[in-house]
Formats: sequence, C-alpha cells, structure tokens
Amino acid sequence: MSTSNVWRDLASSQAPSMDSPNRATHSQDLLPAYQSGDVAARAASAPILAVRQFESQPLLTAGDEQGEWHSMAEPTTRSWTSNPASSKKADVTREFRAPANSWLAGSHEIRERAYEENARRRKSRVWFGVGAVTLVSIVLAVFLPVFFLVIRKNSQKNRFTGGDGSVVTLENGTKFTYRNAFGGFWVDDPSNPFDDFARPNSWTPAINEEWHWGENRVFGVNLGGWLVLEPFITPDIFQRYPSATDEFTLSQLMAADTVNGGLAQLEAHYHTFITEQDIAEIAGAGLNFVRVPLPFWAIERWDGEPYLEKVSWTYFLRLLGWARKYGLRVCLDLHTVPGSQNTHNHVGPNGTINFLTGNMGLANAQRTLYYIRVLTEFISQPQYRDLIPLFNVVDEPTVPLDELTSFYLKTHNMIRSITGRGPGNGPYIVIHDAFQNASAWTGFLQGSDRIALDEHPFLDLGGLDADPVAVLGATGQPGGKWPGLACSRFGQNIENNRQGFGVTIAGEFSVAPNDCGLFLNGVNSTSANPDCSKYNEWANYNSSMKDGLSSIFQASADALGDWIFWTWKISPSQAGTIQAPLWSYQLGLKNGWIPKDPRTAQGKCASLNVNMSRFPGNFLPWQTGTPSSIPASSSTQFPWPPASITAADVPISLLPTYTNTAPIIILPVPTFPAAPSQVTQGFNGWFNRNDTEGGAVKVTGCPYPDEYSGSFAVTPTAPCTGPTTSLVELGSR
Repeated sequence: MSTSNVWRDLASSQAPSMDSPNRATHSQDLLPAYQSGDVAARAASAPILAVRQFESQPLLTAGDEQGEWHSMAEPTTRSWTSNPASSKKADVTREFRAPANSWLAGSHEIRERAYEENARRRKSRVWFGVGAVTLVSIVLAVFLPVFFLVIRKNSQKNRFTGGDGSVVTLENGTKFTYRNAFGGFWVDDPSNPFDDFARPNSWTPAINEEWHWGENRVFGVNLGGWLVLEPFITPDIFQRYPSATDEFTLSQLMAADTVNGGLAQLEAHYHTFITEQDIAEIAGAGLNFVRVPLPFWAIERWDGEPYLEKVSWTYFLRLLGWARKYGLRVCLDLHTVPGSQNTHNHVGPNGTINFLTGNMGLANAQRTLYYIRVLTEFISQPQYRDLIPLFNVVDEPTVPLDELTSFYLKTHNMIRSITGRGPGNGPYIVIHDAFQNASAWTGFLQGSDRIALDEHPFLDLGGLDADPVAVLGATGQPGGKWPGLACSRFGQNIENNRQGFGVTIAGEFSVAPNDCGLFLNGVNSTSANPDCSKYNEWANYNSSMKDGLSSIFQASADALGDWIFWTWKISPSQAGTIQAPLWSYQLGLKNGWIPKDPRTAQGKCASLNVNMSRFPGNFLPWQTGTPSSIPASSSTQFPWPPASITAADVPISLLPTYTNTAPIIILPVPTFPAAPSQVTQGFNGWFNRNDTEGGAVKVTGCPYPDEYSGSFAVTPTAPCTGPTTSLVELGSR
C-alpha cells in the first residue's frame, strides 16, 4: 500500500489518541498494530499512539474530498533512514493536504519522502514475503508517516496530545477517556504552558489561529453556579442553610458555622463542581466557548462584605489551563459588582441596586472600573489575550441607559488605554444590552474599538404560559408553539443588532419555556405553573417531551447564531436528583434533549416557516478593530461622571466618591515548575507598565453609607474630598 493511501485512510479515521506518554517513542509498541493488511484496521489502530508533538504551527491545509498531495520545493527534514545512500536526488518531499472535514485538516504537518528506488524494489521483490524488504516497506509506508505525524522536530519535546479515545491522566493520577467525534484534540505541554495549538473540533480555529466574526460561530456554555453561587444551580448548598437567600447571606451563615468548615465549604465546591473532565466533555460536545462568571471578591473584599476573598481566582486560573488544553476560548464575565447591578440573588443582598443608582451609585461604579482595569491588565497579557477574547464587563445591569452609556464609554476608553487599539490588542469589550430592544443600540458609540453586545433571551421571562411542549406544532414539528416562538422572538432582534450595532452574541439562554425548577424564582418562591412536575421530573420524560425540548433548543440556537447556553450543569438537591433540568446542558446532552452535534440547529427556523432578514456577516471595519475613533459628541453627551444618578438623594457633586490612591492590586499568576524561565519571563499579571494610577479606596475622614442600601446617616451638604489620584510604582508582586 502506498503512503498516500495510508494518509488518506488516516485522515478519514478518528484523531490520534494517547494511552501513556511513555509509548510515544517506542516502535515496538507501534509495529504490531500495522502487520495486518486491512487498511481500516491500520487507521483504527492509530489512536494507540501516545503522541509527542513538536512544531507549534500547523502546515497541513484542507484539500479536496479525498485529500491531495502537493510537491514542496525542498525537503525540510533529514532522510528517514540512517543510510546516507537512501537519500537520492529522485526522492520527493511532499505535503499531504487532508480533506476539509478531516480531523487532520489544518491541524498537523505531514510530510512524506517517497523513495522511488525503494518503491520499485518493493514492487519487483514481493517474493521476499516477510523478509527485509517487506519490513522496510511497512516501516516506510506506515510507521514513519505516523511517526512524523505525531513527533515533531524542535525543542518542544514534552508536548502530548490526543483525540477521540485517548486516555487523559489527571493530576491526582485518575484517568478518563476523552471522547470527541468532531475532530478535536487536546494538547498538554508542561514545558510550554501557553501552547495554543489545541482545537475543540474541526470547524473551530485553534486558539493560536484567527477568529473571524461573521464566519466562525460561537457555540458555548456558561459555568454558572461555580464561582458565583445561585440557589437553583447548587440547591444542596443552600438547603444546608435554610435562611440563606443569596450568596451574601449564605456567606454570613457559613462563616459562623465553623463546626462544618466555615467558608472553606465554598472552596470545596470550587474544587469539585467544575473539573477537567467537565471541560473535556464540553469540548467533546462540539462547543468552542466557555463563559465564566467571576465575582468581584475574587480580587478583594472590603469590610462588611462577607464573601470568601480571592480564593475563586485560583480556580479560575486552573480553568484557564484546562480551557487552553482542550482548545476552548473563554469569555470572562464580571458577574457581580460592588453595590449590585440588578436585584438577582447572585450579585449581592437580594433586591437591592446601588450601582449607577442611589446614593452609592457613583462610588460603586468607580470601584467597579478599578476591578475591570485590574482584570484587563491580567487578561491582556500575551499569554492570555488569545485564550480570553471576550470580556463581559458587567452582567445584566438594570440601570438607566444614559448612566450606563456613560459608564460603557468610560470603560471602553480605559480598557483601550491599557491594551491599545486594533485586533490582537486586548479582548472584545462585551456590554450587556440591559434588556433593551435593538433600536436602543443602533449606532451605539460608532467608531469604538471592538465592542460586542450581549443579549440574554429567555422564553420563561414572558410570564405564566402553560402551553405544552410534548405536542406537535403548526408545522408538524415537535415542541408545540415554543420553537416557532423562539425563532420569531429572538431571531430578528439579534440580527438587527448585528446590522445596527455590530458583533452580537447571546451570552445566556436555555430550553425552559417556563419558570419551573427548584429555587429558580428564589429560595422562598415557587412557580405558578400547574405542570411543573412534568418538567422537573426529567427521569420520566417520554420521547415527545425530549423531542419537543430538542426542537426548542435547535430553534433558539438557530435564531441566535452565536450563543452560550445557561448553564453547563445543575447539581442535585438534597433529594438526590436534579430539580431544574431544563437549565443543564450536560443533563440534556446525556439524556437526549440537547443534540449531540450543535450544528444540527442550523436551518431550524426556516423549517418552521419563520422568516427573518439575516445579517450577511460583513461587519463594518471599525466594529472588528480597524482603527477609528468615537465622535467627540458622544463624550459630550455621555460624560464621566454622568450628569446625574437616578434615585440619589443629593446632586452628583455631593455623592460619595472614592480616591485612586491605594496600592495597585496585581492578580497572581499561576506557577509552572516544568517550564523553563524564558517561557514565563515577564509573566507577572500586569500588561501595561505605564498604567500606574493607584487603586480605589475610601477618602480618609469621609463618611460612607452602606454599600448596598445607600442610606445616608446624615445627608451631605458639601463634597467630602481628598487626594484624587496617586501614581504607584509597579514592581514585583
């Protein structure tokens, strides 16, 4: 068999796998698998390889349906045998271009030296049977191409990688088998922890490759309930403390419960709720993004805030390593801010807003800007800027639009002063739409540098509606009215935002058509829907229910285009079962109401006869980073601080403010003992050394209302001022 055919068979097989790194360089482990004459068996045995990869940039490109060979000008490696005589001028160096749908396409450099003299001898001396020529033929035609597929020639000799069927060994020594039917492969290189070569599937660019908005699509999941707790996602934790209604009160009660570990219980949750195997499953599900809600207390907490300080940051760093390993991009979501930006039970004391609203609205916004700055400095480092291309600066602010626009403009200018402008200079700045219609965002801050809009469309927000899911709809498709409603309610609005605003994603959505689910409406609230038992008892779903929910998912995903599901997993309650099942991507994936392949959603709305005007995918140059500028009129119209703050008892000039004179917080970086010093040199948590302004702190001698209530003990009649800024020398942490 020719090496060309071997490579074509390999290209149509599954991605290479890993069993044990020690097997990578031992030919005796490889040859037995290739003694059969059956090509399929040879290709299937390729996953036995534990692979060491060397070169970081892929040179294999997509070819035609069968794959094709292309001659190359000069050989780039030595002869594949130790005999100098075998390197003849007739030898040809060629590059194999795999089919576009192959796991090999765009992923590996594959080069063959076709030794014409040896090929002639193989054809003419078949009678040698199992003799020397046959053995050489096997080595040349099978082993060496595979060997050079998985062993690269440069200093990165500690890189391990594997695809579908490979065995991953965790830090604690346990193992699991990686499953990925979509051509994805993981990469682990202890000597280069910033290796961005992995990809989660064949249709998603590797992290070290460019993402093209309008062409590449976001298919992702949130890691909700992990570093920011929500009662319906982790009900068992809240059931331990029945009077806890949010993370604020939960933290107070936990801290007092020293017998059961106090706040250390939260770290146990961080450690176990999201694991490396979760990230591997996400990549194997055909997804390419994870959105990670992070609390502001991952950076610091102030007196009066009961949260577990800084610990979640350690686990966020661990997550970044896993995401890189499996080729998943990350959307960092600042999910909580000082004072609370909405009334939800995951941002602070339930029911209060004092961000850009109320007497502490300005001070809390100043402190939030500081935390955004600290996070921007960290994620804009070269080691993370490709891994974290999206930064959701404030989640779901429900505050007046004028004040919010002033804040967004200030945030944009601050971030770009740190990162610089244009593609590759820091993340896209993701702003939430504050649940406003598309018309509110048309032409928003034209000339800005890479701002993306985040929508959170949920079917369950429409009030009580008990229409069933486990029935056929008007077009004869499962799901009743709900799939069509998802298309008509979500689709045109998000397409209008792409047309009128720019890059737009749906950062949260679910398949839930109602508000059924334990603690979904809060610890002390239940749904008025009379059919909740049908939706909560997922183990009893029949095929009609599963098909209906699957149809809702496909319609929603097709309507939204770029989407991130809320959320990846729901933990069981103390009853031992998941009681908000419609919000768990993992559960739906395993039980049949989330499709195994997310691409099956494409075209669903058209099949439901829901027509919409689709955005063609060509964003304006400034929307994706071509240098431009925001008109001065925008800064005039939306100044910082804003002209006024809603619900404040005094004019903005009398409101409490913070001063920027505190030492700068530089977030700690992970350590990599196996990496040489030149790899981590300059990796210190702070990207822009010219950014030396101090951090937010209270003005000495000034009174401040409670961060969350904002009630004045004494109403101010004159500003309380202090030093406004300080330049801080940046050194080592």
